[in-house]
Amino acid sequence: MKLKKLISVMLAGVMVLGLTACGGSGTSGGGSASGSSSSSGGTQAEAGTEAGDTGSSQAAGGEKLVVWTLAADLEQFADYYMEKNPDVAIETVVIEPANYVTKVQTALNGGQKEPDIIVGEPQMLEDFYDAGYFEDLNQAPYNAQDYADQIVDYVWEVGQDAEGIQRAISYQITPAGIYYRRDIASAVFGTDDPDEIGKLFADYDTILNTAQTLKGAGYRIFASDAEINYFSGDSAWVIDGNLNVDQGRLDYMDLCVSLYKDDLTAYANQWSTPWYQAMAGTVPILSADIQNYADDSVNVWDAEQFAEATAGMDTTEVFAFGLPSWGVLTMRDNVLETSGKWGVCAGPSYGFGGGTFIGISSQSERKELAWDFLKFCTLNEDTANWWIVKSEGDTVSLVPVLEAHAEDANEVYGGQQLYAFWLNQAKGIDYSKVTRYDKAIGDAWASAITAIKTGEKSKEDAISEFYDVVESTYPEITVNR
Repeated sequence: MKLKKLISVMLAGVMVLGLTACGGSGTSGGGSASGSSSSSGGTQAEAGTEAGDTGSSQAAGGEKLVVWTLAADLEQFADYYMEKNPDVAIETVVIEPANYVTKVQTALNGGQKEPDIIVGEPQMLEDFYDAGYFEDLNQAPYNAQDYADQIVDYVWEVGQDAEGIQRAISYQITPAGIYYRRDIASAVFGTDDPDEIGKLFADYDTILNTAQTLKGAGYRIFASDAEINYFSGDSAWVIDGNLNVDQGRLDYMDLCVSLYKDDLTAYANQWSTPWYQAMAGTVPILSADIQNYADDSVNVWDAEQFAEATAGMDTTEVFAFGLPSWGVLTMRDNVLETSGKWGVCAGPSYGFGGGTFIGISSQSERKELAWDFLKFCTLNEDTANWWIVKSEGDTVSLVPVLEAHAEDANEVYGGQQLYAFWLNQAKGIDYSKVTRYDKAIGDAWASAITAIKTGEKSKEDAISEFYDVVESTYPEITVNR
């Protein structure tokens, strides 16, 4: 039965990521070091209500604070703050990611005194810092550097501008890992130990060998060939003004092409119905044409329509997913009967995806109150402990709290002590390799990979076009072909 592809296929990830405040690019075949978050809507404080935004939360009180955010998480933080401070009213405005940057630019370039609190994701922050939107938190009365040793290092660095001035702080860390099925690991490899399984993902060649072994045993290593986009390279895209395409990037490209062409995945696009279903068990093995939308017969969100459209197809079970630490929540909500059969191990490099960084608008007239709220969200151990419980597993950035929860066992993941694991992974992240160009260049590299794997272009032509895109998008970058 031929079924029309629904737009909601691509919205599936938005619904889940809105609950977690951060996420990955989900680009097939490639990606960048940091992903993008999604959120529920909100009303803009002064510019009026626009499409894509819904009502904000507000309470009566003697003092007022206006928060603009991408992450619905901050609505919960604001409610908790008001419980502790009943004389304060916080208006929390959750703005769709597609509109967020423009709204912040319009408000602050126009000299608006509200919002008082603004946020950004890593790929937005450098431009926001350069524009002067964020208050200098190193100066009195903030003295943010007094807290530097309390926050995971890479998160602290993300919140600094080019001169090392602290501008923003995040309440969470988002290092990436490989989520794998312990029962499949034991059946195929004779162990489900995270350290041993991590060796099967040690580098791209090893991942390819692992994929071939799993296929021989009747499984697929990943739901799609986009599962390792958080491990797509261990170097900076731009070094001293020059585009840097090292051998690691080329090896990653070759791996993605091989995974696709050699039928080593289930061909389930990220954030689509079969991608989520693969977390819970058996899924149909789709086709390359379905993955690249040349055939839209099963690209539907409705589960019953999907079951009808895939009836009679060969099936498999998927071994692993590549996601940041917020994937703990995504997986938890979708693994169903496989709960308890999962583990998490390291990938071939250190990576991270997303994160909500909170700062004070440089134009706010309520900076003292804004700083109190910022500290409450990011530097308060009681709040961090509350958030671990409230979020049911988000990974906070406050080191003393992570260390206090180091022995917490997560039963969805076979009793694994995940806070200790994520803290260790976060220590390996080198933020100096992240640049403001990563999102656009990563997307262009992903497009080149897609063109190669689908046969649209030769490897040489696809890379040449990639160079063309970088040159036209960023003329200030020197491209050495």
